[in-house]
Amino acid sequence: MSKIKTDHVFTSESVGEGHPDKVCDQISDAVLDACLAGDPEARVACETAVAHDSVVNLGEITCNGWEKIDTEKIARQVVREIGYDHEDLLFWDESFNYISRIHGQSPDISQGVSRGEGLYEEQGAGDQGMMFGYASNETPELMPTPIAFSHRLLGRLTELRKNKEIGYLRPDAKSQVSVRYVKGEPKELTAVVISHQTDEVDYETIKKDLTAVCKEELNPTGLLTGRTKFYINPTGAFILGGPYADAGLTGRKIIVDTYGGVGAHGGGAFSGKDPSKVDRSAAYYARFAAKNIVAAGLAERAEIQVAYAIGVAAPLSINVDTFGTGKITDAELQKILESDEIFDFRPAAIIDQLDLKNPAGWSYQKTAVNGHFGREIFPWEQTGKAEALAHAARVKDAA
Repeated sequence: MSKIKTDHVFTSESVGEGHPDKVCDQISDAVLDACLAGDPEARVACETAVAHDSVVNLGEITCNGWEKIDTEKIARQVVREIGYDHEDLLFWDESFNYISRIHGQSPDISQGVSRGEGLYEEQGAGDQGMMFGYASNETPELMPTPIAFSHRLLGRLTELRKNKEIGYLRPDAKSQVSVRYVKGEPKELTAVVISHQTDEVDYETIKKDLTAVCKEELNPTGLLTGRTKFYINPTGAFILGGPYADAGLTGRKIIVDTYGGVGAHGGGAFSGKDPSKVDRSAAYYARFAAKNIVAAGLAERAEIQVAYAIGVAAPLSINVDTFGTGKITDAELQKILESDEIFDFRPAAIIDQLDLKNPAGWSYQKTAVNGHFGREIFPWEQTGKAEALAHAARVKDAA
């Protein structure tokens, strides 16, 4: 059984919507949203690459009505909405060359994930691999503190940029937060790093303004101290940014997308993939299970691993680790998850329970910025299973 480290500093980063990799994630997920809107059964594996003056879409898509989907228009709209909307940025919605190299899904994969077409009657997993979900009671969103705070900072800076309260901010940005833990609990913020693209503005102004934003956002946490160090644009200037300055690819920010390096990661990216791909849907469901375990008070921290074989519906394994904080044993929690009475980890059941083919009140594009976890707008962030879990645990305990 894993134990919580006692005294240490842990650091996580987030990247803003204008970061080149995040531009790619948002375009890929916007294409996915367009496909599912016209065909909930669409099979989508859409990758995006950006560089200097180009946007390229590539991958495999099989979708009824595909001929009506204008991927170039989608890409330009996403770039414009992010804030790359004028020529001073050197890369903007009207400037780039667009290329598409998208083709249909391989029939060998399709037969494994389509009900009744492969070796098994049930819809199988879209790929082999292992996925992880994690939750911790250290923040209201049941996320690790460093990544939660990193997302909050960039979310606030994005608001200030888009409503022009800080008019010199440009779209590309990164944040990083270091947290000292004592006996497993977050006790203080040791360092905050903000690297934000700007117009040509006096550095002292940038440092003063962005430090003030960080303090205003983080003061209510009670973790700021007189020792907290702030590093604002530590190279001294960040003017050239976004795809003009750096290339980007879909799926290169998998730690930003999940738990900031806390816990394990199966290695699969999320954006641009329809929910038949368990890289995405099972990672969401594992978070759903872990969060409900913590919300039920059955553990302070929980990590769920689930593994699949391509084309096979039933998971090969489900593993639970509560890091020594569980109110019942990890083995007992594992049996509850494996029973299918509260959670069902088969791909079709995951898609049905979370309604992943028909997003309502959310979109896949919204997942592509500020993390896929920790925001209540997503169905896998709901805690409606907590009461049933608590009841099942009481029955186990009584037995």
